[in-house]
Amino acid sequence: MPRSNRPRRPASGRPGVAAGKPAGKKGNSDVPELDLERARAGIARRESAPDGEWMVRTMTARNAEKTYICPGCSTAVVPGIAHLVVWKDDHIFGAAASLAERRHWHTNCWLSRTYRYR
Repeated sequence: MPRSNRPRRPASGRPGVAAGKPAGKKGNSDVPELDLERARAGIARRESAPDGEWMVRTMTARNAEKTYICPGCSTAVVPGIAHLVVWKDDHIFGAAASLAERRHWHTNCWLSRTYRYR
């Protein structure tokens, strides 16, 4: 009789539990809680504005480790302050150049920026 490629059913009848042992190496009790703030922070979103297309990523206070100068107000974005990392999505010289020219903005400076000087 040929061998079957299907996995055997567990003895208890519940999927993932075989002979009273939890599935996997660690079991289900070691699953860490999902940190939604951290998960959302690493994802860049696209914003359209009169001055072009922008990619905007939120930098949480926990991840802000360096001092930057905000182009909106010319003051420091100090470590431990949540802010935005912004770069041009439609850069004339391509994606590598746009990433090299990314800037760190205070959130309020980015939201209240004017377009007439750019």
